[in-house]
Amino acid sequence: MSTQTQIKRITAPDIRARKGAAPIVSLTAYDAVMAALVDKHCDFILVGDSVGMVVHGLSSTVPVTLDMMIMHGQAVMRGAQRALVVVDLPFGSYEGSREQAFASAARIVQETGCGAVKLEGGRHVAETIEFLTSRGIPVLAHVGLTPQAINTLGTFRARGRNVEEETLIADDARAVAEAGAFAVVLEAIAEPLAARITADLAIPTIGIGASAACDGQILVIDDMLGLTLRVPKFVKRYAELGAAADAAIAAYAEEVKARTFPGATNVYALKKT
Repeated sequence: MSTQTQIKRITAPDIRARKGAAPIVSLTAYDAVMAALVDKHCDFILVGDSVGMVVHGLSSTVPVTLDMMIMHGQAVMRGAQRALVVVDLPFGSYEGSREQAFASAARIVQETGCGAVKLEGGRHVAETIEFLTSRGIPVLAHVGLTPQAINTLGTFRARGRNVEEETLIADDARAVAEAGAFAVVLEAIAEPLAARITADLAIPTIGIGASAACDGQILVIDDMLGLTLRVPKFVKRYAELGAAADAAIAAYAEEVKARTFPGATNVYALKKT
């Protein structure tokens, strides 16, 4: 009788327990194929609302819907077996009330099977985070540059460039930690502030453009693989898959035009009797 070895999936409490230990590795993924590749190397996978920009061609994350996030969350869960999968709550799905946030988060967890949700904001969402976590939904928080607020911020520039902003971001991080978030993403803030917040909090900090001072790091996978044309200054491109794909497509197109592609010589010709 054959036996199957069941892979134990990493949980939100596992990530929280990594505070001050080995750095936490994370990337985004939006489909089953990429999730399967990422799963072998990452502690958690974020199904980010960045999917709106890198997959759907939107100009910001604001138009992303709950149904879109659920669809991509389901795909990622099919491809990932080991990593914790976290799905973003999109703009407009949680700001109205704690009850709205719970209804949205519950749909995501029930319909995708993911292990946690992420939402943006600091002190103004702390009550919502406490409401969700007390009802069994783990929350990854997100402070600093919050892309869903682009219409208010006006730009994707780094945050915390003055003492007032530094204080606000530090207070936001403390508030979400006290509310029960298992970790917090720090986006686009200077290293001294990231180091201060990391030392101050009892939960892990996950940096994206916030230096190596954090307890872990995350990047948008399309950026680091070289699939997007423009990337933030802090992103290292570990490959140039966009250029490689373009060259491959061009080579295929030329072979089709020249009728020299595999199969053009009638590979499936009938056998002679």
